[in-house]
Amino acid sequence: MSTSNKVVITCAITGGIHTPTMTPHLPITPDEITNEALAAAEAGAAILHLHARNPENGKPDQSPEAFEKFLPRIKQATAAAINITTGGSPGMTLEDRVLPAKKFAPEVASLNMGSMNFGLFPLGEKYTDFKYDWEKPFFESTKDGIFRNTFADIEHVLETCYENDTRFEFECYDISHLYNLAHFVQRGLVKAPFFVQSVFGILGGIGTHPEDVIHMKRTADRLFGDDMRWSVLGAGASQMRIAAQAAAMGGNIRVGLEDSIWAGKGILAKSNADQVKMARKIIEGLGLEVASPDDAREILQLKGADKTNI
Repeated sequence: MSTSNKVVITCAITGGIHTPTMTPHLPITPDEITNEALAAAEAGAAILHLHARNPENGKPDQSPEAFEKFLPRIKQATAAAINITTGGSPGMTLEDRVLPAKKFAPEVASLNMGSMNFGLFPLGEKYTDFKYDWEKPFFESTKDGIFRNTFADIEHVLETCYENDTRFEFECYDISHLYNLAHFVQRGLVKAPFFVQSVFGILGGIGTHPEDVIHMKRTADRLFGDDMRWSVLGAGASQMRIAAQAAAMGGNIRVGLEDSIWAGKGILAKSNADQVKMARKIIEGLGLEVASPDDAREILQLKGADKTNI
């Protein structure tokens, strides 16, 4: 089966960045997360990147018990590969962040490749009234906080999850994160192919200019060559523009309400599936094909859903 012309769409369903005040369409409850994930898969997402939330107030929740309320339902109802975050949300401890991936041994887990300023406070400044009392302090805390991902932290996640043959979505928010990944490659702690997710538009990371995208791709190509499977994530309003540029450059695409709440200028996306459909139009408009879950497993050399603990 040839996959050379196929583009993998990852959909990040809810994340740990946006809050209920920002959009009424953010999935919060296990039912909402399940339904959104299945609709995204039906629309063309081959990989579902998953976080959990407190169903009462929408606050990010990284407990395995929270994930357990929707993971089995999603696995049973779709062939899409499941990707569990180890990033969680700013402010969580490393041990809390890695627990779900450790327990459920998914086909894919995300891994942030460096400590950084992760500035979400400008988002909070756009609102005067918040639906829940945790939201405003959450945004404000990112003005004086570090999203910690030290070399020791990264090594711990790698050693914890590689025992389960889980592969990683290496989230690289800047050029330095690519070199951090290369360091672990040189030490033999990471095995090819490397699923490199270049993240653009988070305050504290690389920007969203087309030259930024080119620079990230060029550096990743030089460091990893044919061992890399490149994908992009454009935050906020830059989501689809960066997706289109990356697809034209031979890359894969990540969309979803974790990364952007928009479906056009000033238009809130009503669902994750809306964004997947937009990404699909970009891919097919370029004469490319959307990868199926089986295609994605071949491209990324995933172990298969039957070898997880979900």
